[in-house]
Amino acid sequence: MKQLLTLCFAVIGLFSGQAALAASGDSMMLQSGDFVGYSFWLISMAMSAATIFFLMESMRIGGKWSTSLNVIALVCFIAAFHYFYMREMWVTTGDSPTTFRYIDWLLTVPLQLVEFYLILAAVAAVSGGIFWRIFIGSLVMLVPGYMGEAGYLNATVGFVIGMLGWAFILYEIHAGEASKVSAASASAATQSSFTMMKWVVTVGWAIYPIGYFLGYLAGGTNVETVNIVYNLADLLNKIAFGLFIWYAANEDTSSSHG
Repeated sequence: MKQLLTLCFAVIGLFSGQAALAASGDSMMLQSGDFVGYSFWLISMAMSAATIFFLMESMRIGGKWSTSLNVIALVCFIAAFHYFYMREMWVTTGDSPTTFRYIDWLLTVPLQLVEFYLILAAVAAVSGGIFWRIFIGSLVMLVPGYMGEAGYLNATVGFVIGMLGWAFILYEIHAGEASKVSAASASAATQSSFTMMKWVVTVGWAIYPIGYFLGYLAGGTNVETVNIVYNLADLLNKIAFGLFIWYAANEDTSSSHG
């Protein structure tokens, strides 16, 4: 219990320091009606809370699920840290924090997708090919997208290549080896979690290309629309994704104890 409290206070202290830094100075205060700024603040707080929750549950549940829960806590931690900085950049400059956002995604999206491998590895023998296919697919999805948004690549070309990377990931989790291992898994909780996670990647992640299209391909760049869409998508997809992993861990542990 003492270690748990120490960990929680350390995380809270880190985030509190970031919040104070981001909020220092009158020019960095949120203005009335700045709904984009509000969305950055909402998600930074939600990600901070989710980090603490998943860390606490990792220590409570432990065992074969600790790695999966620690990884999703790390995803939320990285996202919260970036959202404090992205909010600060938005408030002080009014520019879209594209580089910060993609640094966040380049770290968190592969970690999220690797969770498919981790939850399967917790209950079954899984080949390393699943890990590498999902990991490489995430890079193919993200890198061209960043290049398109940042102006290093034609926006349409970046969009198309990124969509191909996403399609490859969808194939792996719906019809590829990862899907087949999940179907053969003896754990009902793992199968249920895998199914919910793959629909987050299928339906929830569809918000991102919609935001990209509205912002960069539909008659010009609308930074307000892009940022609100991306922010709400992160809130839904990262935390919901983690809760589905927590559900599998909790159910599997409860049934084994029963």
